[in-house]
Amino acid sequence: MPTEAQKSVYTRNNPYAAEVLVNRLETQSGSEKETRHFEIAIDAEQMKYTPGDSLGILPETRPDAIAETLEVLGFTGAEKVTDLFGVEITLGEALRTRLSLGKLMKSTVSYYAKATGDAGLAKLLQADNKPALEKYLWGREFIDIAMEYRGAIKDPQELFKAVGRLVPRMYSIASSQLEHPASVFTIVRVIRYEAYMRRRQGVCSGQLGDRTPVGTKLPTFLHTNQNFRLPEDNERPIIMVGPGTGVAPFRAFIEHRRALGAKGGNWLFFGEQHAATDFLYREDFERWQKEGVLTRLDAAFSRDQVNKVYVQDRIRENAEELYAWLERGANFYVCGDAEWMAPDVEKALLDVIAHRSGGGEQKAMAYLAEMKKQKRYLRDIY
Repeated sequence: MPTEAQKSVYTRNNPYAAEVLVNRLETQSGSEKETRHFEIAIDAEQMKYTPGDSLGILPETRPDAIAETLEVLGFTGAEKVTDLFGVEITLGEALRTRLSLGKLMKSTVSYYAKATGDAGLAKLLQADNKPALEKYLWGREFIDIAMEYRGAIKDPQELFKAVGRLVPRMYSIASSQLEHPASVFTIVRVIRYEAYMRRRQGVCSGQLGDRTPVGTKLPTFLHTNQNFRLPEDNERPIIMVGPGTGVAPFRAFIEHRRALGAKGGNWLFFGEQHAATDFLYREDFERWQKEGVLTRLDAAFSRDQVNKVYVQDRIRENAEELYAWLERGANFYVCGDAEWMAPDVEKALLDVIAHRSGGGEQKAMAYLAEMKKQKRYLRDIY
């Protein structure tokens, strides 16, 4: 296990300039999604990670967004400002590395409501008007409100009150350091969409997709997640549910257990839209399945048939065997979307326990509570 000293050498405030070794499109031609696999060099002596941990990347605002923002605000970018740590920098640098020009936040609407005295903005902020505020925020970025209320910001320093801090993005690690001592793998879906007649992209995912060729140096650090760990008992079976990029830590889990020669069974539930275009890490998983490392692989491709099929449907279809694994002490892991997927998976899991145990809903709730207590039901959701 890494020591605290090893884990704390590089942090968000003291990142490591990591070289991008691989930037590969993982989805196939025709996919509705752009998902990329990255391999990034790290300091092998000072940076130690364990499957379940995350890679932190400090993003930069794209140049065209900075230029447009400066033009709308009427600034040159050469103005001197003081960042949140009291360091004097140019406004251009602040927009590039300190301030978030992405998704419009409630705090920015609040700032503009006070600065302009606009009744419409003030109404959006009323406690009973949450749905209207959420509708207003969706798809908008800072540039939208800046264009609508030109002149509201007269002093460049006010931007530190008007917009949020540009924070690191965390990506689940998809590799085992036993196999890759000097690098870390991760997988990223590049967010692109159009709203209010403007093309948008994720701040960090867009940077990784468009402006991070092989050889690029990225400011990075490792983030430990002690609450999402493989069992210490290598003979304990594990069940993993990871649709989309939520599969990343489970690639690491399987690779790590393979390197250890762990004898416990490994069962993966993976979900995406289409098998032909969206089967992330297909070659790895099918190879490990042939080797016997991946005991079971159950995939759900929602758009490959008339009726949509998701990972929770596969869980219910395999209720008898899944419950048998739980009875043998299996750990159950979930990674991915917190709003829809994770609750649906938990409901399916409770249904399986209720029906197979014969104890009904109350027994299932008690069973799951005991699994949580034993740290056998672990989630990394976002």
